[in-house]
Amino acid sequence: MRNAVCSALLLCFALGAFASVQEQGPLADDKIPAAIRDAVASPDRPDADKALDAGRQPAQVLAFFGVAPGMKVADLFAGGGYTSELLARIVGPSGKVWSQEPIFPPERKEIEDAWANRLKRPALANVVAVHKAFSEDFLPVPPGSLDVVVINMNYHDLVLQGADMNKVNGDVLKALRSGGVYGIVDHSAAKGGSLLDSLNLHRIDEGALTGMVERAGFKLAAASSVLRNPADTRDWNTSPRSAGEKRGTSDRFVLRFVKP
Repeated sequence: MRNAVCSALLLCFALGAFASVQEQGPLADDKIPAAIRDAVASPDRPDADKALDAGRQPAQVLAFFGVAPGMKVADLFAGGGYTSELLARIVGPSGKVWSQEPIFPPERKEIEDAWANRLKRPALANVVAVHKAFSEDFLPVPPGSLDVVVINMNYHDLVLQGADMNKVNGDVLKALRSGGVYGIVDHSAAKGGSLLDSLNLHRIDEGALTGMVERAGFKLAAASSVLRNPADTRDWNTSPRSAGEKRGTSDRFVLRFVKP
C-alpha cells in the first residue's frame, strides 16, 4: 500500500499545476450567521466538544463553507461526530445531515461507538447515519442533491489508507448540486519533505490534495487562514493519540472547492 500511496501522490505533482487562491482572513463576528453562532454556543453541547472549539474554530470554518439552515449536507469520516452535531444544529429541522462513518478495525471500535451514541442525542434527530466504507456507496443520496460536503482533518487518512481518491472525490462531485461546496480542512505538511513521511505524521501537502480534488472536476474557489499557525514546525504527528498538548495547534489549511 505504501508504494501505491506514493505513486498516487507523485502523480498529483506530475500532472501539472493546480489552481491557487489568496487566503482570506478570519470573518468578523458580525459576519458569522446567527444560526452558526447559536449552534456553537448551544449550552447542551458536550463539554468535550466545547474544549476543542478554540483549536478548531468551528464558527469560522462552517461560516466560510456557507452552511445554513435548511441545507442538505454531509460530514465524511465523521469520527466521534463533533462536526456532524454542529451541522445538524445549523441546518435545523428543515435540513438534513448525512453523517458517514467508515468501518474501523476492532481496535478502534470506540470511535464508532462514540459516533453511534452521539447520534441518539435529540439535537441530531435530522441526521442520517451512513456506516459504510469509502469503497462502497458512502453517499446514498440522489445525484445533485447536497449543498455542502465537509471532511474535517481526515482527508490525509483516506490517502494513507490507500482509498481510491478518484472515486471518493468523484462520488462527492456527483452528490453535490451545481454550485455546491466541498469543504476540506487538513493538517499541512512541511514543504519539500517525503510525501509518505508527511502522511505518517497525519499531514498532507496542500498542493497534492488540491490537485486530486480539482482533477475530479472541482474548482478551488477560496481558502481561509483561520487555522494557520506559522509557528508549527510540521514535524510532529497530529493524530489525537500522539499530539498530546499540541492538539489543536497544527498549521491547517481550510479550502472551499465548488462544483461548477
